[in-house]
Amino acid sequence: MATEKTTKTKVKTTSKSTLRTAASASKSTNVKIRMYRQGLGDCFLVTLPRDKGEPFYIMIDCGVIIGTQDATTKMQNVVNDIIKTTHGHIDLLLATHEHWDHLSGFLQAKELFSQLKIDKVWMSWAENPDDELAQKIRAERRALRMALTSASARMRLDGGGDSLVDSLLEFFGASGHGTTAEALEVVRHLVKTPRYCRPKDAPEELAGTGIRAYILGPPPDKAALKRSNPSSRHPETYGLAAVFLNQLNPELTDDNRAAPFDSVWQIPKEIAQQMPFFQQHYWGVDADLPEASDQAWRRIDSDWLDISSSLALQLDNATNNTSLVLALELANRDVLLFAADAQVGNWLSWQDLSWAVNGETVTGPDLLKRTVFYKTGHHGSHNATLREQGLEMMTNLKVACVPVDHEMAVKKRWVQMPLGELENRLNAITNGGVLRSDQGIPLALSSSVQQDAAQALYYEVEIGG
Repeated sequence: MATEKTTKTKVKTTSKSTLRTAASASKSTNVKIRMYRQGLGDCFLVTLPRDKGEPFYIMIDCGVIIGTQDATTKMQNVVNDIIKTTHGHIDLLLATHEHWDHLSGFLQAKELFSQLKIDKVWMSWAENPDDELAQKIRAERRALRMALTSASARMRLDGGGDSLVDSLLEFFGASGHGTTAEALEVVRHLVKTPRYCRPKDAPEELAGTGIRAYILGPPPDKAALKRSNPSSRHPETYGLAAVFLNQLNPELTDDNRAAPFDSVWQIPKEIAQQMPFFQQHYWGVDADLPEASDQAWRRIDSDWLDISSSLALQLDNATNNTSLVLALELANRDVLLFAADAQVGNWLSWQDLSWAVNGETVTGPDLLKRTVFYKTGHHGSHNATLREQGLEMMTNLKVACVPVDHEMAVKKRWVQMPLGELENRLNAITNGGVLRSDQGIPLALSSSVQQDAAQALYYEVEIGG
């Protein structure tokens, strides 16, 4: 007689003071997914049971956003915990994409990684130095970052500035912290030869686990990678037109920073601020002219660089869309989905994926329909979880993990991270099984939670068939 398949879900939170090593704990037949709570960033440790011997450990990313208090200490605590839990052995490490909040720990805890034996490193094809399309993409991103860095500096020289541009540039590192390019080099050299993954690659059987790993993204298609935001006419998500570098570059390379006028017609800003006419009509400092009390609207100052905010968003989204996306198919056919920061074009490409496995055809939509665990894309942002061709297909979803720090996101001007409409829909589909790293355990999962009085270093979700 056929029996209905059920998925058991248990969540536990543990502090360092109560950690138990794998050797002292009783052997589990369930998968464990540990979401670290270092702040606004991603770091996951997945423990897969093996038929014999130690579990199979997968580490996914290791980072936290610039501006996080005691960031280095927090990331070192995370890596120390991983070393202790895995006995210093990681079977598979994924570095999903070139953003600081996913990679910073590889620099902040660089010395600790010498205590980890790592068998395999997987990265996206977009990080492959020998891939022609990857080379073009990296060259474009590098040029855009240089232009934006110059724009930011020029705006500050003009007495302005753009905190949005600066905060988005921080995704690639900052002075005194190192860069994402340096972090990726650390990752590359953790093994002799990293694997650069493509969605068409055959699924890999993870040794001794009965579990298959599928690569869903990023698509090796430049047009798809540029699709970061939902369509305005038919939005694909719950709840920024592209511009080109050459629109900004002439102003950045002009030796005369008071463009667009020739120098013979220019009055330096510092001098204009001392002239009565400009004081009255542009800065409104004349007490005898009440109507001049607010004349800021007349000034263009550095308005010629306003396009830099749009360019910074384009760069941020394009990098997110190169995210390596992993789907783990368990022995009972349930699926665990780790979407990194994949955005619209990346998600849409999954609809056309298919693999031949043991005489059967497995498709991208099929994997979505069997997803029981979802690592929510890009900290729950508005353009990183598709609706009809994404979450609405996950009819078996039980748990959604959201690695987020809303308070920090607000400081960075991302006030809708996570997006309320998306979080509400996740809660509706999972019956309250949304686990945010910046909040307590949800009531729906409270019966299976072990919680310490001290602040937890991570939440751990246990899933079995």
